[in-house]
Amino acid sequence: METIDYNGIALHRWQCGSSTFLARPEFGARLMNWNLQMADGSVRDVIHWPEDADFERFDKVRGGNPILFPFCGRSYHAGQIDYWSDRDGTVRPMPMHGFARNGRFALVATNEAGFTAELQPTEADHEAYPYDYRFTVRYEFSELLLKVTLTLENLDRRPILWSAGHHFYFTLPWRAGVTRGDYQFKIPAKECYTHNADGSLEPVKPFAKHGSFGNTEHSDRIFTKLHGTPTTFGPNGGDENIKIHILQDTEAASAENAMVIWTEFKDSPFYCVEPWMGPPNAAEHSKGLQTVAPGERSSFTVEVTV
Repeated sequence: METIDYNGIALHRWQCGSSTFLARPEFGARLMNWNLQMADGSVRDVIHWPEDADFERFDKVRGGNPILFPFCGRSYHAGQIDYWSDRDGTVRPMPMHGFARNGRFALVATNEAGFTAELQPTEADHEAYPYDYRFTVRYEFSELLLKVTLTLENLDRRPILWSAGHHFYFTLPWRAGVTRGDYQFKIPAKECYTHNADGSLEPVKPFAKHGSFGNTEHSDRIFTKLHGTPTTFGPNGGDENIKIHILQDTEAASAENAMVIWTEFKDSPFYCVEPWMGPPNAAEHSKGLQTVAPGERSSFTVEVTV
């Protein structure tokens, strides 16, 4: 691992064989970029990071892997967006995707193969999520794989609810001269939903487990009841596939884990494939919602391989 200076900003870089990982752990525990040196000398971006990224609005940059905690997506209470109700019935504010992606983290461990960062909650964070807890993000890097673990430790005397996840911005397409229509996904799901304006989940029937990124209808789809096998996506020929595996030996792995696919515009240079503990608005509908008892901890781990 080395620390590099980018216009006065300290960034951390890991070189693992042909892979290079770039991160800014202190701001959102954000992995910014993963690129791969190819055999012909070219460089392939696996995780997208825009060259014109505005570091003054770092949390708004469309790239890297924003961490979604304590809840993914939009939260609602009785149809009112940006609120949630705890188990005691207290209604609290909750911004979209939670507050960790905007948060400050302390870098608590680093080595030649990754880092661990701990969230430093603000007063506003405590208003939204008024518990005593420790939330950490651990990245482990190797040449063709990254592993990331989100861990919530309950230091409170009350149970804590959470349903966290990742917002990976994958470069797509990653070959020259092709379009999104030349790429496909395979998601081993039994159910698929879209998200209504009141926070409810709308079933998609029938839905495609195997589809084209060129089909605009697939954007913002929520796949759940996953079979346990990895989600794969890549060129239609089946080569250069990326795999995302939600590890099933962790406390927060369940049949209600979700895989969300989304992109911003039809010509955006990325497509997000996002492993979540559950569908959006989990605190209201309880799908994928996990409870951490006092003195206990829970983890959600995913692996991405190329």
